[in-house]
Amino acid sequence: MSNEEISRSNFIRQIIDEDIANNKNNGAVVTRFPPEPNGYLHIGHAKSICLNFGIAEDYKGQCHLRFDDTNPHKENIEFVKSIQDDVSWLGFEWGGEVLFSSNYFEQLHDYAVELIKAGKAYVCDLNAEQVREYRGNLTQPGKDSPGRSRSVEDNLDLFARMRAGEFEDGAYVVRARIDMASPNMNMRDPTLYRIRHGVVHHQTGEEWCIYPMYDFTHPISDALEGITHSLCTLEFEDHRPLYDWLLDNISIDCHPQQIEFSRLNLEYTVMSKRKLTHLVSEGHVDGWDDPRMPTIAGLRRRGFTPASIRDFCDRIGVTKADNTVEMGVLESCIRDDLNASASRRMVVLNPLKVVLTDYAADKTEQLEAANHPQDDSLGTRKIPFSSELYIDRDDFMEVKPNKKFKRLVTGGEVRLRNAYVIRCDEVIKDEQGNIIELRCSHDAATLGANPEGRKVKGVIHWVSAKHALEANVHLYDRLYTSPNPSDETDLNPDSVQILTGCQCEADLANARPGERFQFEREGYFCRDSAPNEDAVVRFNRTVTLRDTWAKIEQENKT
Repeated sequence: MSNEEISRSNFIRQIIDEDIANNKNNGAVVTRFPPEPNGYLHIGHAKSICLNFGIAEDYKGQCHLRFDDTNPHKENIEFVKSIQDDVSWLGFEWGGEVLFSSNYFEQLHDYAVELIKAGKAYVCDLNAEQVREYRGNLTQPGKDSPGRSRSVEDNLDLFARMRAGEFEDGAYVVRARIDMASPNMNMRDPTLYRIRHGVVHHQTGEEWCIYPMYDFTHPISDALEGITHSLCTLEFEDHRPLYDWLLDNISIDCHPQQIEFSRLNLEYTVMSKRKLTHLVSEGHVDGWDDPRMPTIAGLRRRGFTPASIRDFCDRIGVTKADNTVEMGVLESCIRDDLNASASRRMVVLNPLKVVLTDYAADKTEQLEAANHPQDDSLGTRKIPFSSELYIDRDDFMEVKPNKKFKRLVTGGEVRLRNAYVIRCDEVIKDEQGNIIELRCSHDAATLGANPEGRKVKGVIHWVSAKHALEANVHLYDRLYTSPNPSDETDLNPDSVQILTGCQCEADLANARPGERFQFEREGYFCRDSAPNEDAVVRFNRTVTLRDTWAKIEQENKT
């Protein structure tokens, strides 16, 4: 076994290895990823995607993409499309066509009829509140519904009339007849079917007015598709007895094995679709693909790469134990990826004009710079240089504040990256005393080298003023101020800072939507992929160059 295989080994792969060794399922491995199309997928789903599709790839099996579309009130085709886009973007392919639980509505109905005929399911007329009351609690057994004693014939008749649309929502449900005294609440006659009128299903239209519950649909859909290993998060562990009971009590010749693993919990964000939906609907964020969102669409728009997310899922591993992952782990993955792959560019976020008084006003040089300091394969680029430049305001101080400050000061020198050494000779201010311009001189002998005896410690970035591209830059921070947020009171009011009038290397005008760069000394950024009505180029900060939250988090923990 290779080092990579050892690092990716987990208890699920050990189970599969043993199954293959015993020729269980004739050595086949078939998994599935079954999202409900009621919202966009988030980073927690990415863990499940990488696990299910990754296992299928590694064992030369198949992974089905199957939509759990049994609750049409909350589902729509937009979410179906977004989920397919996310899975494809992460680099995975599903086996065969996209599948839907609604593909099996007729078969699911027939299995419900089979259970009723066998006396293992019945039609119940208790309302939702009464069902909860009759179910009992962890210390008290439940009590039988009056419908539990109804005859098979009456149950079949009522179920047929439910399907025909004779009854209003909530009038009846179909329940499994199992054990109202079971210590597992999921086995106390769980609901299998309910009535839902007034909704158009995105796949079946108005054909159905009864819809199966997830706990009924899930195991049967798995079995119909020949799934061998049904991988679920830990909240479904208590549902496994029902999963097995249903497959043991219908006439189906496939019984997948359900295996549970811990879900992903990530600091400074939420992983609840309900809470994410609330953020969108209440306008706390600008849609599901807002770069502050933990959705895959949001991470993609922010500049995360598929490789970085897959690397993150490998790093956190697969276990049975619930835990919360530090946000810094995810950010480290994208830093490592972009540090190796992103071309470098110079962008001045907070411009201060510099005029070189000893450089001809009508002169322009094309200086050459490497696109990446360690990767020659990324080539070089030409950078225009002229007498008027922009540098960042933070790179100048009138008086040197301390010995650590290695940038430009009045009377001091600094090297312009990939260009000359310059000296600040004069500071120009407006009537209010604000610095509006620096008058500088340059040393023409310092281009491309630092001759012996010319020791200049500071190096800053710049752009030519007459050639610069003006852009808006969105600096994103964490959506919540708390590592374990509870509600919108923990939202970070400074989660986005919008900078206008930023000055960029001119060739960034040709950057493709989603293309990523390191803005030297500023961080990693990508060109925004959303339509831009004002035609101003926009870049989103993906991540800072260093983990600026590490010190804060350490202080909070101590």
